[in-house]
Formats: sequence, structure tokens, C-alpha cells
Amino acid sequence: MSSIRIATWNVNSIKVRLPHLLQWLAAHDSNKTPIDAVCLQELKLTEDKFPFAELEAAGYYALVAGQKTYNGVAIILRKASLAAIAQDAQTAFLSPVKNNPKFADEQQRLVTATVAFSGRAPIRLISAYFPNGQAPGTEKFAYKLDWLASLHDWLSEEMEEHSRIALLGDYNIAPSDEDVHDPKAWVGQNLVSPEERDAFAGLIEMGFYDSYRLFEQQSKSFSWWDYRMMAFRRNAGVRIDHILLSEALKNECTASVIDKTPRGWEQPSDHAPVITTLG
Repeated sequence: MSSIRIATWNVNSIKVRLPHLLQWLAAHDSNKTPIDAVCLQELKLTEDKFPFAELEAAGYYALVAGQKTYNGVAIILRKASLAAIAQDAQTAFLSPVKNNPKFADEQQRLVTATVAFSGRAPIRLISAYFPNGQAPGTEKFAYKLDWLASLHDWLSEEMEEHSRIALLGDYNIAPSDEDVHDPKAWVGQNLVSPEERDAFAGLIEMGFYDSYRLFEQQSKSFSWWDYRMMAFRRNAGVRIDHILLSEALKNECTASVIDKTPRGWEQPSDHAPVITTLG
């Protein structure tokens, strides 16, 4: 049974970053490390404008929950990695849920699919774009905490139905000080507040595992860098993009890395992809 690779990437506009996505997927194919599923966030367009044809031509299916200008999430699946009758994969193997059914929310932040990869039991993939929150004490921060609480409740039900779950996305939470380039400078700010970190810890307490922290990693490893003040060049970043695995998948996990390469390309997303390998 060959390994599969699942990834998350906030592309910060799929219209702008489509060439990067296609280049990145093709590079992994040529290196014989194909990306079998990639969860995207911040599409910033509606479904009717999504580049289905371009991805289809490259060998990928797409499930999309789009929104004009803001938000939007997708799951991209490599056709060659899907089980059995790939031409019927849209109906036979994929079961999308376009938003959290327990939280009335017009913002498109969640899409899920139960996917059968070749030679493997089905995996429940969840692509999530967590609210940013703006700053503690604001209405947007209160919305973020409500969204996180709703997500927690919904995931509790998901875990009763599915044992093989991967929650991939831009969490907009740096779980600990080691995930921040300068913890003292971030005190009191969004992404690192006690409330947000408690919500992340609540996911761990539910039975999820941070795939990146299953392995020894280099210090100062981040997934997001501000466009300003040469932050990427100075490695002044934070780790806010995560792949959490249920215990069944944690036991299959053999690697988890942040791929900084696309962040160094011209006109990049401010996020780098995170890739987890299931052996």
C-alpha cells in the first residue's frame, strides 16, 4: 500500500494563485511525491468562477464552497489516487457538506468530503477556514469564539460517525509560543490569545493530534508571514496552518512538513502549504 499525501494551503485568491497551485502539484508529481488531496482556503470567488476545467485537465476533481471576494474553501482530489471507478468519484466517493450545519453562517468556511483513496479505508477530509478574529474584544473576535465553539460541537458528532478524520485548514491560531517568531511582541494580540489557544487545546482533548508536532521539527518553523517589512526574508512568521488527525490516522502518519518553496515565488500567497504523509 503506497503512501498518500494530504495538504492544506490558504492560497489567498485562487484566481491569482492558480498558476502556483498547478506548478506546485506538477512539481510533486514529477518528484514522485504526488499530493493526493489538498484543502484550499480563501478562494475569494464564487463557485461559477472556480477553475474547475484547469484542475480537471491537470488530473484533479474539486469540491468547492465559494464566496464572492471573501472566504471560500475547496478540496482538490487527485483522480489517479481515488479508488475504483474514478469517473464516478463525484457521486460514488464524495459526500460534500458545504457549511457547518450546526452554525447559521453565511460565510463559506467549511467543506467536507468522505474520500476513498486506492487501497485505503475512507477518510473524512475537512477543509476549514477559521475566522481571523481581528482583535480581542471586537465583534469579529466574539464571532470567532462562537464559530470555534460550534465547530467543536459539530466535530464531536463527526467523531461519533467517522474514526478516520483529518481537519485541515488555516486555523488562525498559533497554538503555543514556539509557533510565534516573537512571543513577547504578540502578547495581547489576535491568533495567540488564551481563548483561541484554549479552543485549539479543546480539539486536542477531543482526540485530535497535531500532525506537525508528531515529529521533531526545526525551531522557528512557520506557515504564514506578513507581506510587509520583509517578514518572510526575516522569518518573522507564525504557524497557523494545521492538519489535525484523529487517532486512527495519527497511527498511520509518517511525516508532516511545511513546504516554504511557494512562499518564495513571485506574487505568492502569504501562507505556505503544509503536507502530511499517511504511510
